[in-house]
Amino acid sequence: MTNLLKNLIYPVASNNKKRLKEHFSGKWVVITGASHGIGKELTYKLIESKTNLYLLARTEAELQKICQDAENAGCHARYYAIDLRDRNELDKLCSKLKDELPQVDYFFANAGKSIHRKITDALDRLHDFDRTMDLNFRSMVALSLALQPALSKQKGCIIYTSAVSSLYPSAPGWSAYHASKAAANTWCETADAEWKSWGIRMKIAYMPLVHTQMSDVNKTYKNMPAYSASEAADLLLRLSLNNRHTYKPWWARMSAPIAYLLSPLIRFTYRNCIKA
Repeated sequence: MTNLLKNLIYPVASNNKKRLKEHFSGKWVVITGASHGIGKELTYKLIESKTNLYLLARTEAELQKICQDAENAGCHARYYAIDLRDRNELDKLCSKLKDELPQVDYFFANAGKSIHRKITDALDRLHDFDRTMDLNFRSMVALSLALQPALSKQKGCIIYTSAVSSLYPSAPGWSAYHASKAAANTWCETADAEWKSWGIRMKIAYMPLVHTQMSDVNKTYKNMPAYSASEAADLLLRLSLNNRHTYKPWWARMSAPIAYLLSPLIRFTYRNCIKA
């Protein structure tokens, strides 16, 4: 793919650093998945903007380093090392957040798990669905509920990193992943309506392919054009600054409605052309 075509499909979002600093300086931001990929890039961009951070991820050593960098840059930074799929640990974290963070301006729900496995290959692997749902959906809901009072106090915003593929008819092999993303999308849409009176905004970033440790495990995706983690972080920041409810690639805004209309044909193709 030529650079011209790549730039057309994956246009880069540029953010004015002065505007970012004016908007985020002194604010408290919670980020999940903060030690790698999009979350890490987002964190360092916010450090440049003098943002106060509460970082959540599994890799404690990386979180310690990032927080030290944030403190050196004049930010307040805290972390909690956690596997968000661990429900007991998540309960402890949610109780802790209510005491530690009386006010929150943004919650970037960025942590996620991708899995590609056909249902017929997962007959004895119910844990595939449990783990994917716990991380992509349940942990986001649990943290949102715990942070709701602090977000309401600041008229804050929750930004969920979803997947552009969830806008299209579900493809074989992605049942666990798409089910978790669809559940999270629906919850965010519902919360946006119910929490408006509390002053809390909900935004969804329907992200296309991004090169991260998670996606590059798939050899096909590793060799495909995609956003870098830094470019994806810029998209999240742009969404945080504008008045849009969602981020969708321009081509998704055009093609997703067409795919919906053609969904009977697409389902027929999946049923008859994909081997079990």
